[in-house]
Amino acid sequence: MTLLAKALVKRGYEVSMVVGDYGQEDGRAWEGVTTYKAFKHNEGLPIIRFIHPRWTKTWAALGRSDADVYVTSCAGMHVGLLALYCNRMGKGFVFRLANDGDADPRHVLIQTWRDKKLYEFGLRRADRLLCQNNLQRKRLKDNYSLSAAIIRSFVEASVLVRPLQERRIELLWVSNLRDIKRPGLAVDLARSLPHRHLHMVGGPLTGAAKLYDNIQREAATLTNLTFHGAVPYHEVSELYDRARVFINTSSSEGFPNSYLQSWQRGVPVIAFLDPDGLIQREGLGYAVSGMDEMRQASERLLSDDSEWQRASDRCRVYMDRHHGDDIVLKPYILAIEKAHMVRCKSRESR
Repeated sequence: MTLLAKALVKRGYEVSMVVGDYGQEDGRAWEGVTTYKAFKHNEGLPIIRFIHPRWTKTWAALGRSDADVYVTSCAGMHVGLLALYCNRMGKGFVFRLANDGDADPRHVLIQTWRDKKLYEFGLRRADRLLCQNNLQRKRLKDNYSLSAAIIRSFVEASVLVRPLQERRIELLWVSNLRDIKRPGLAVDLARSLPHRHLHMVGGPLTGAAKLYDNIQREAATLTNLTFHGAVPYHEVSELYDRARVFINTSSSEGFPNSYLQSWQRGVPVIAFLDPDGLIQREGLGYAVSGMDEMRQASERLLSDDSEWQRASDRCRVYMDRHHGDDIVLKPYILAIEKAHMVRCKSRESR
């Protein structure tokens, strides 16, 4: 969402974002994007904090931003709150799916019945829906009878593409530490390849502190595994720059931005998750179905320099062809403009 905001600013749009309250100044701007803070993560009393401060402060921040069209992503109760606000104020509303579960009520990553209902309410009232792959679009149609346009993801332009001999990180894993990401499989991979070194990056999420502690403890027992813990987004880039192979062990996602960060640097990806068969079709690494295949694919790319170079070249060619800002931004702009037109016509008919 940050990359989308900055891309829109470069093309002359006035952009603001509603964000969490981390003690920053309200109305502060970064790179042309004005931010308005809503609520602190643990602010308020249990049960009633859903109303105040979460609902009240979110709406207040939305009001201060005073946008014509609001865009949000990821399933959650905020989707319903935003839909209510846009409907009441006559504003355009665009929702972007961020995970395959966002299109399936059986697998949506929301804990409470109330928040699931709010999410579904908002999902059905978006003026335009955007998704990341054909699976999401099909599930959205099957489960909700809703249609969505497929969009590609933004990625920061890489300033450095290192030659193979300068890449000292053999295997790199980057993700939040939560069950669906299956970080334990990355530890298993390092254990099964004692002559290869794996770097892991990921911070703890709310409710997943025990998993984080377990991974940190297991990593400490392996000499060929470096566990970095949480690393800021802008600092992770340096690790991607030095990586030879990127590993993904997730069981479900939308379209991982980590794939794009890898491919633009010429880093092949080995993963269980292959959105729309892209990795296999374009030769951007290896799509695998089990740990044995992941281990074999890792060894293949790390031991054969010529094969790695061919895969690396394909990654960069693919990114140049499909993920330039102008290419990625077009469907977003189309959705934003259509959402704005829908609300304008609605106001005129009243």
